[in-house]
Parts: sequence; C-alpha cells; structure tokens
Amino acid sequence: MATSSNGVKRYKKSKNSSSSDSEDTYEPYVPVKERKRRQYEILKLGRVTQIREDAAQKTKSSSDNDQSDEGEEGIWGRKSNISLLDQHTELKKMAEAKKESAKEKQLKEEKKILESIAGKKALMGVAELAKGIQYEDPIKTSWRPPKCILSLPPERHDRIRQKLHILVEGDEIPPPIREFKEMKFPPGIIAGLREKGIMRPTPIQIQGLPTVLAGRDMIGIAFTGSGKTLVFVLPLLMFALEQEIKLPFTKNEGPYGLIICPSRELAKQTNDIIRHYSDWLFKTGSPQLRTCLAIGGIPVSEAMDVIKKGVHIIVATPGRLMDMLDKKMIALDVCRYLCMDEADRMIDMGFEEDVRTIFSFFKGQRQTLLFSATMPKKIQNFARSALVKPITINVGRAGAASMNVVQEVEYVKQEAKIVYLLDCLQKTTPPVLIFAEKKQDVDAIHEYLLLKGIEAVAIHGGKDQEERSRSVEAFRQGRKDVLVATDVASKGLDFLDIQHVINYDMPDDVENYVHRIGRTGRSGKTGLATTFINKTNDESVLLDLKHLLIEAKQKVPPFLAQLQSENEKYLDLGDEKGCSYCGGLGHRITDCPKLEAMQNKQVSNIGRRDYLANTNTVDY
Repeated sequence: MATSSNGVKRYKKSKNSSSSDSEDTYEPYVPVKERKRRQYEILKLGRVTQIREDAAQKTKSSSDNDQSDEGEEGIWGRKSNISLLDQHTELKKMAEAKKESAKEKQLKEEKKILESIAGKKALMGVAELAKGIQYEDPIKTSWRPPKCILSLPPERHDRIRQKLHILVEGDEIPPPIREFKEMKFPPGIIAGLREKGIMRPTPIQIQGLPTVLAGRDMIGIAFTGSGKTLVFVLPLLMFALEQEIKLPFTKNEGPYGLIICPSRELAKQTNDIIRHYSDWLFKTGSPQLRTCLAIGGIPVSEAMDVIKKGVHIIVATPGRLMDMLDKKMIALDVCRYLCMDEADRMIDMGFEEDVRTIFSFFKGQRQTLLFSATMPKKIQNFARSALVKPITINVGRAGAASMNVVQEVEYVKQEAKIVYLLDCLQKTTPPVLIFAEKKQDVDAIHEYLLLKGIEAVAIHGGKDQEERSRSVEAFRQGRKDVLVATDVASKGLDFLDIQHVINYDMPDDVENYVHRIGRTGRSGKTGLATTFINKTNDESVLLDLKHLLIEAKQKVPPFLAQLQSENEKYLDLGDEKGCSYCGGLGHRITDCPKLEAMQNKQVSNIGRRDYLANTNTVDY
C-alpha cells in the first residue's frame, strides 16, 4: 500500500503485474462504509444476480476493448466509463420491465383456471374420443345464398352486423340475409310465419339462419325472446323435407334431426312449433314430415307409434332419450343434425355425461348447434371440441338481460313476502308469472292466491306431467291469470304478452335470474320484472345482480348500491367482464362460488359413481 502526495491511500497491483504500469493505474480506496451503502442500494432493487452478470460481462467487454486495463474489477467498485447514476437508472428500467402488474397476474391466474377446466372435459362422444376421430370440414348442404347477396361486398355485410349489434366469430362466415324469401324458404314456411305475425327476421335469425342452412356448426347466443328457436327449427324442416323428397323414410327409419331440451315444457313447446310449420308445408303440397316427442310423463307407446312409421325429427329430454337409446327403441344411424337448446342449463343440471353418451350413438358426422341466452366461456370452450369449424353468433353479451324489461328490486323481509305479493300483482294487468325456488313455496303461494280469489295455476317437478301440461295450456290460453312455478318454467318457454314477472325468491345464480325475467319483454315488447331480496340472499349473487342492473341501465336500489366487492377493481379486465366461468358481473373466476361448488361436488362424488349410476337419467 502506498500514500500519494495528496494523502489518498492506494492499493498497488501485485508484483507480477507489468512493470510498465505506473501509479496512475491504482484505484482510489473506497471505505467499507461506502461500499456497504452502495451494496445495500443495489440489494434494494432486488437485482443482485443481474448485477453480477452485468459486471462480469462489462468487465470482459472492457478488457477486450482496452488492453491496458487488465484483471477483473470488483463487482461493487466503479465500472469503467459508467457512472453509478447511469447504473442505477439502467437497473431501475430493467426492474420495471420485468415487474408484473397486478392486472397481468390476475389475468394469468384466470387463464390457468380456464385451461384446467377446458382440459379435463370435452363435449365429444366416448367412442370418438377413443378412436381419435376428428372431422375437419363442415357438412355440405345444397343451400346457397342468392347471387344478389353473394355479389355484395363484405363491407356491406359488416355494416349490417354492426348496425344490429351482431358479433360473429369463425371462418368463412355466410352473409347476413334480411328477408325470409331471400333465404329460399318454400311458400309453406312463409305462410306459417305470416300466420304467427312474423314478417321480418330478428338479428339472431338474420345471421343464424344462413349459417345453419349452409351446414355450419354454430353456437348461438342471444337474449331471451329474440327468436332463437326458429334458427334451428326452420333449417331442420328444410333438410328433412329434402331427404324425404329424394328418398322417403321407410318404417323404423330415422330420425334425421334430434333436438334436446332441458325441460319437458320446453320440449313440448318446440315440438308444437315444428308441427305448426310442418303442417303448413303439407297444406302447400309438400310431403308429410313426422315429428316425435320423447319426454317423461307421457307413455313411450305414443312415441313408438310415430317412430315405427319412420320419423324425421325427435324432440326429447335427456333422461327419456337415454332410456330409449339404451333399450334400442331408436337409433341415430342416419341422424345428421343435433341441436341442444338452452345448452348451458343442460350442462349445469348435470346432464354432461348423458350428452357425451348420446353423442356416442351417432354413426357419422353431424351438424351440431348449441343455443342459449346465457352461455359463458366455460360452455363455449367446452363445446368447441365437438364442433367442426364453429361459428359463434352473439347478439348482446352472453348472460345479459333483455333491454326491454324494466327491472325492479325490492327489499322484503322473508315473513312479509307472501302478503306483499298481492300489492305487486296490482302493478300490471294479467298475465303474471311468479317464480319461487322451492316446490313447497310454489304450493303455498298457489293456495294463498286461490284463497284471495285470484285465478292461478302452479307447476313444479313434483307434479305429474298431465297436470303440468293442463296448467301451462290454461295459462297460455288466458283462462288463468297467474302461473306460479319453479325454474322448470324459466328455460325457453314462450308465453304471449306476459306483463309482469315476480321473483318471489332471488335465484342462487344470476343466470337463472336472466332466464326468469326473459319470460316478459319478448319479441320487441316491453315488460316488468320485480324481485324480492333480503338478508338471506348470498352476497355474491346480489353483487352480480347489482352489476347486471348497472349494465342494463336500470335503477339500482340503495341497499344494493352500498354492496362492495373486495376485488371491485378487477371486475373489468381486458375483453372479459366479470366471471368467465359463470358469466356473473359481480366477481371474477378466482372468486366464483359456482366453480367452487362444482369442484366440491366433484370431490364429494369421487368413488360414488358406481353406486349412483343412472340416477340422473330418470326424467326431468
């Protein structure tokens, strides 16, 4: 060690260093305290390892460029030609670049959850999965859009979709068509539409009908009362008619098309619609198309009478259909058209395994259609595995409430509900629908209304099919003013001119709420929905309800407005609002109570499948 003339201590290089080096190459001595301070600053940035690598790299680069500087410099010492301030700035930039924001972490976590759900389940037949069958191209049909539509530029089609708020995803999307005649429907179909007062197609029909007629697999999402049923009924009638004209169906042959519904009432309603249009086709000179209703509560012999003659279309609930397939009463050898109406409700109701088994009875490629008003990403991703180049058509957000419904939410104590019900009934003229969660509540409300002199009927899963059918028909024909029901009446049922829907109980998930209030405000008309809530309701459901009201620009009552979610800041991240699993707007998938309940159910059912086999194949 030597001391220079100005009193600063310097370290000498080792004796074996070059004798040509002068004392000017000595480094100033840095006190221990100063070195520790610098070290602490670097540690605070959390980049110790990076610093070491950078120091080694820069030392090597410096020795290559300047042969006069030999040996490595200390990691904590001054680097040649780079000030400490520059080093600090550089390290700060590196730290910020690699630092993950809370938003990115949330999105990554949600992506992992969705991938894990989608990876475990595929909506495909067991046999197809086992054989590795994969269809590459959609089914070919003879239908083509008119030349006048095909000659129009793509920009025109985009303008129509934008004007009608139609969101479309997929490859080679057929153009939207705004007139039924341009879709090449025969006179019988046009006459049947005219009798129903349907003159022009709705947005979901404008894009959906050309898509289905072209043979494409489709996921259709639109608010309740938007005319989804005709999107899958009319093309099926066209395809069945074409098959019958080319080669008539013989005894025990068929069906060509299969429609699966989650409830008996919806299946019966769909069958009635098909029969209406097939009768009009027959009146105008077309061959008779035979349709069969396969649901619980009616004798199997009625369905078998039609099937033995050769059936074109079967409308069924999963339980009865599974039973008939297992007993070989029907075969799906020539079936090439499958539609699942209210598909997400069917999966939620536990029919997932049944649906997969039903798929296994098909002997060839089929055109598959899924429809619902509430179809969050969980079902869309789940379904894509079974669809060939699917087209997703979305009119409004999946799970959004109809904008034609005025939604009123009122705080009513549990013991005061049934008395307050009479005041609510005064808000509008009949007909009125009342929904309750439990069967015993439905019976209690029904009895109370009858005692008060109100013409009311009731339906729930505990009543036999004949009584349920009589009640629905009496209400539909206007002979009864009020229908009290559980959620069996919430899925897809179409009642004319429902003025008011009352939710005696707020349902356990907001998807059921959307389906319930969708019984009013249909076909462009307006309606009113009143919902009773109180302290017994789960807070997560109330948060979803709050954000649904905000989205629909409805009045949010003070007791809902004051509810706050812990993760309120994460409710709107990227393209996906709210929960991507259940569609609720008041939480994210990381806090989804429905996903948690599903996972708990799966865990509790491990090892019990053999004992509980076929429990959900009894009819619904």
